[in-house]
Amino acid sequence: MMSKARLAIRLSRLLVFNSPNIREEQYPTDSEIAAEAIWAAYMNKDIEGNLVADLGAGTGILGIAALELGAKKVLFVERDRDAIGILKSNLDGYDKSRYSTICSDISEFKKEVDTVIMNPPFGTREKHADREFLLKAFSSSKSIYSFHKNSTSAFIGRISAANGFQLTQKKDFKFPLKQAYSFHRSRIRRIDVSLFVLKKA
Repeated sequence: MMSKARLAIRLSRLLVFNSPNIREEQYPTDSEIAAEAIWAAYMNKDIEGNLVADLGAGTGILGIAALELGAKKVLFVERDRDAIGILKSNLDGYDKSRYSTICSDISEFKKEVDTVIMNPPFGTREKHADREFLLKAFSSSKSIYSFHKNSTSAFIGRISAANGFQLTQKKDFKFPLKQAYSFHRSRIRRIDVSLFVLKKA
């Protein structure tokens, strides 16, 4: 099994969005942060040998990290066809029996899995967009690893408790948002984002 550092290097070589969609809040997930998140899931025994769903997979960085760390199979769920095209390029060379790409809205995803990993929209453009992802994750798995703005911690706690989940770990990051849209004035800015690890109580 590769080290966390080597995993980050591997992820840094993946293709990212050509023309990110502002309404979908499409931003590339930093490779080192992605590696840190999935490594944490691996150390918690939620990756190796497990069926994993990457909800709102984008170009696949989180799910591919799970494949690298021994997931039995990864279901990549993404509704944007352009992102799916890039995702499929990133999956070139992986055993096709170990993954499925599902081009659909997460609302149509009905499978139960061992672990959900996701970096959903933060709800900046579409209010409560992250809520829909959380509700789908709660109905799909007993173990969830999800990125959200740190400022929403109280909301994450409330919605988790209301759905029978508890917060078992929280990792804080300075999430780099690289200049991707015309209204961005700086080349890169960092926002306070946390990885929330939620477990069925």
